Amino acid sequence: MSAELISILVLVVVFVIATTRSINMGALAFAAAYGVGELVADLDADKIFAGFPGDLFVVLVGVTYLFAIARANGTTDWLVHASIRLVRGRVVLIPWVMFVLTGALTAIGAVSPAAVAIVAPIALSFAARYQISPLLMGAMVVHGAQGGGFSPISIYGTIVNGIVEREKLPGNEIALFLASLVVNLVIAAVVFVLFGGLKLRNDESVTETVSVSASSSASSSAPSPASSSASSSVPASSSASAGADEKGEPEDDTTRLNPARMATLAALVALVVAVLAFDLDAGLTSITLAVLLSTCWPEDSRNAVTQIAWPTVLLICGVLTYVGVLDEMGTIDWAGEGVSDIGVPLLSAVLLCYIGALVSAFASSVGIMGALIPLAVPFLAQGEIGAVGMVAALAVSATVVDVSPFSTNGALVLAAAPGVDRERFFRQLMMYGGIVVAVVPAVVWLALVVPGWG
Repeated sequence: MSAELISILVLVVVFVIATTRSINMGALAFAAAYGVGELVADLDADKIFAGFPGDLFVVLVGVTYLFAIARANGTTDWLVHASIRLVRGRVVLIPWVMFVLTGALTAIGAVSPAAVAIVAPIALSFAARYQISPLLMGAMVVHGAQGGGFSPISIYGTIVNGIVEREKLPGNEIALFLASLVVNLVIAAVVFVLFGGLKLRNDESVTETVSVSASSSASSSAPSPASSSASSSVPASSSASAGADEKGEPEDDTTRLNPARMATLAALVALVVAVLAFDLDAGLTSITLAVLLSTCWPEDSRNAVTQIAWPTVLLICGVLTYVGVLDEMGTIDWAGEGVSDIGVPLLSAVLLCYIGALVSAFASSVGIMGALIPLAVPFLAQGEIGAVGMVAALAVSATVVDVSPFSTNGALVLAAAPGVDRERFFRQLMMYGGIVVAVVPAVVWLALVVPGWG
């Protein structure tokens, strides 16, 4: 058996073990990089560590550190509360408010499961109270998170754009973001129509329960699913500090902008401007802003470092280090030539999209993207398939299926739904996830790959 084939089989074993044993895929990938590098490829430690993605490490730590501070000082609670208040009794708009809210959170740097963990308890509570389909509401939350998930300063966006840059492929950050946003927006619209969104009636009592729902959901810890290895960190939501009036009555603090929250909002805006307008590094900029906030309000950010998405950092760094070993030993070129040998570039492209979607429904989306995009490099180098469209199709295929109950986002939605038959809801999510896996890769292939974008 060739060394290249052994390294591919080891990668498959890593995915299987991580999925079935709930072990962080990044840790397994580091062990695999050491074992394959030393025993199969005869690489020393320096060559193994050469694939460690230091730039992405800084981005992941910096962005999630800043967002952890935003959660700790109640900025995210304020954003949730302000967004829900926009409903003003129009129940038909509640699912779309949840879609926009989770999309905004991931677009400014929240890890997707963290955004879902914040919004899902609120969204599913509204669904139970106003007879909205929990599948409709859960799908809107997850697709909203993925819709904003590829902005240039988001976790997914920086990971994919970083891989594209490292592999010296043509890239377009805005095209990647818009591709994911449009696909998830269209899916959300279809789900909204099919699952009774147009039949929802207005109810003026919604505004009376917004404060209670937002406050109670924000102050409760998000449930931790034990379902998949996907694993981004899902830190527990911190409750906004609640004061008391002179009579000793608790005071709702989620509607107020105190200096710490205003400074945090300004920091988030500054991060967007720095990255988009001045092309500054997102990781270094976000760490700098987080340190400034920590210096000014140390009591709010004391525990923020512990809420950095360390499992995600370990996962992506481990997978990309192993991919670096594959590259060093020639496996990437070998696999890419194997895909190219199929002889029909468009068929090879759609197969890669389906592989990404199917595996991601049970395992880590970022891990799949980290492995598939480099494997497609030799295939894309032939120039018959547009790199921008292919990367976008792979990224969307690998993330749009996260509504599956076997993924972290789907499991969070399942756990957050009150008053439902969980076995029935689980089957609904599983069936919906299966439909997404079967349909979406072909659609994005037709829309993004066949026209030859990029």
